[in-house]
Amino acid sequence: MHRLRDPRFFLIALFLGILAAVPLLQTIMEVRQESGIHALELFSETPTAENLRAFEKNLEKTSWAARISRPWLQFAQFAWFKDGGEKVVVGSSGWYFYKPGLLYMAARPETRAKENDTNDPVAAIIHFRDQLAAHGIRLLVMPIPNKDTIYPDRLTSRIKSPQIALAPRTGEILERLKAAKVQTIDLFQEFALARQQGSGSVQETPLYLAQDTHWSPAGVAVAAKAAARRLAELGWLNPGEVAYSERPAPVQRMGDLVRMLQSPVIERSLKPEQVNTAQVIRGADQLYKDEAEAEILVLGDSFMRIYQQDAPESAGFIAHLAKELRQPMLSIVNDGGGSTLVREELSSGPVFLKNKKVMIWGFVERDFGLGIKGWQHVKLPAPVALQQQ
Repeated sequence: MHRLRDPRFFLIALFLGILAAVPLLQTIMEVRQESGIHALELFSETPTAENLRAFEKNLEKTSWAARISRPWLQFAQFAWFKDGGEKVVVGSSGWYFYKPGLLYMAARPETRAKENDTNDPVAAIIHFRDQLAAHGIRLLVMPIPNKDTIYPDRLTSRIKSPQIALAPRTGEILERLKAAKVQTIDLFQEFALARQQGSGSVQETPLYLAQDTHWSPAGVAVAAKAAARRLAELGWLNPGEVAYSERPAPVQRMGDLVRMLQSPVIERSLKPEQVNTAQVIRGADQLYKDEAEAEILVLGDSFMRIYQQDAPESAGFIAHLAKELRQPMLSIVNDGGGSTLVREELSSGPVFLKNKKVMIWGFVERDFGLGIKGWQHVKLPAPVALQQQ
């Protein structure tokens, strides 16, 4: 009798009741939905490690308790412990970073790949450059720095100075490209210089979005001017004659890093970023558009897509480079596919090579180690075969 009055007894009983109620209610719901009792699926397959993992994931996916509690647990971890889950690192001052990119930055450089290793970025780039040269096309490579490379001080408040943090593997690859006489646009230096010039101002204009993996309109502008300046130094193009201008086109964006948190509760607690983009227009009000007969082909990933193909459109790197060069571009863009997928698309559509003199290939820095499909050697059609089409 005294034991029944002990508060610990009630707590234990409540805890056991909750443990029993969750699977009982789950079973009742599954019986009423006539979808079968998922727990019994354990006995329908051979109990291998793979089948057990699949069974566990399926239970998590179908659990009503998990669906209800997970968003609030994620919000508590995010708000109290600054935990962004598997893909996001919560930085300082409302900045977020892509965790796989951070892991790439911290990784030690790999042993130099053999020349026939099809996952070696340098070998793939050289192979691509030499194929383009056979078509009379020059290649200009533009690795785009990771956000954390340029803003390590926004990752942690313990870093005070605005100096960049170059990943060891990136430094090795850039040196190898230079030794192989591959022409590049050094955005690492350009962005570092832009940060230094803006660090003394009352409010520095960030080159990247706080909630997103991608660059800001200021980063787009620096990159477009750097690319135009590099092309002028190389003397690869004649001056264009198309007069483009700009007009303000502010948009609000909920960053991709916020969406990667996969929590509607967190997303509702954050405000979208105000992004002051500038659309490139031709004439009075004609938005910039690619042209098939352009002499420049741009290959790239989502850094080429942002502001250009999504809101507000015609305000991304491609449009702003066209404005700087006073001539239109043609582009092939594949989100996440800057390393291999864009070259595969080019190979399957050789008409993209028609009339081209220069190819600018932009891809995010982390693709040196994390690119989709790695760095395969993609064969372009031979010049003679292309002429016969």
